[in-house]
Amino acid sequence: MEKLVAQNIQDGKPYEITIKDNEIQSIVITESEEIPEFYFGPGFFDIQVNGYAGHDYNLVQDYFLNLGQISKKLSKKGITRHLPTVITNSKKQLGKLFHQLTLLLESNHIYQKCIPAFHLEGPFISPEDGPRGAHFKEFVCAPNWDWFQYWQDIAGGRIKLITLSPEWEGSNSFIEKCVESGVKVSIGHTSANQQQIEGAVKAGASLSTHLGNGAHGILPRHPNYIWSQLAEEKLCASIIADGFHLPKEVIKVLQKVKGDQLFLVSDSVALAGMKPGDYETPVGGKVSLTKEGKLHLKDKPGMLAGSAMNLLQGFNFLLKNNLASIQEAWKMASQRPEKYIFTETEPWYADKKKEFIILKKSKDSQFDHYKTFISGKETFPNTIQSINYEQ
Repeated sequence: MEKLVAQNIQDGKPYEITIKDNEIQSIVITESEEIPEFYFGPGFFDIQVNGYAGHDYNLVQDYFLNLGQISKKLSKKGITRHLPTVITNSKKQLGKLFHQLTLLLESNHIYQKCIPAFHLEGPFISPEDGPRGAHFKEFVCAPNWDWFQYWQDIAGGRIKLITLSPEWEGSNSFIEKCVESGVKVSIGHTSANQQQIEGAVKAGASLSTHLGNGAHGILPRHPNYIWSQLAEEKLCASIIADGFHLPKEVIKVLQKVKGDQLFLVSDSVALAGMKPGDYETPVGGKVSLTKEGKLHLKDKPGMLAGSAMNLLQGFNFLLKNNLASIQEAWKMASQRPEKYIFTETEPWYADKKKEFIILKKSKDSQFDHYKTFISGKETFPNTIQSINYEQ
């Protein structure tokens, strides 16, 4: 039996939490005047995970259950739910990747809880160097509804989010079909002009994927596609807060403009949590991971190849640099992305009240993961040791 006092991040009050046999027994408000070192609140929700800790959603596995390690390891960082993100590839290869994800979810109910949907990032993005990022150019193409339906059928209808660039002819019609079918559409890896972005928003696009990244190194002062997306009030925006993708002052500006429409993603790849060095991966090909945690194309240090962080690190980055209060940062890592992807009428919300995380505040005002609960039970309690992936 374990009892601890933790502050509720939502109402700011202290509660006594009783845990027995890895299961919550009670959560009761307390009159304790001690300042608790623990905080609890909604689990973090990452809508952009390419891979993590050596496991890759963009690589066809010899044994698909290996991909379950991503959910286990992320749960030890407070991420209770995430969207596996499959990026630009051939029609056939993308089909294989969605097939193995479907098999994973069918293998165990815990993965269904951790993975409520999928994110397709590409292949309908900009073919230009810069906006294309680390995506392979040979597979970039115009939106194709028949192809998307093919992938969606294999995925069992689980593709809930697609990132594309509206610079292609026929983009608006494709966006309208996605929205009508219940799929959220995000603008990303784009070199679209003002009119094309306006058209995409009218067609139903509602998000900017990792705004400020997946862009040319040099842009006109104005107009450009970053200003255009910032100006669209109907666009929410996700950002990567790892200290490499966006400068602190840019995050401040994005917060002022987007307000409660702004939230965090990790954009983590399989190398997140790995040792520094040179690697070859399905995401970006030959890449280098520095000791500081920056991941870039091996021959192009200025071209990032995804992120080597997790969402808890992004949360801590905001706090360390006074970019958000703990309440604001927590919302950016949990409730806002969740609210964007899902509605409260969906069955997925059935046991939400029993899902939360406990974080422990350290001496430097950063937070470490302590426990994660889904359906009132600690997830993967004894199957994996906590590992420090912080930079």
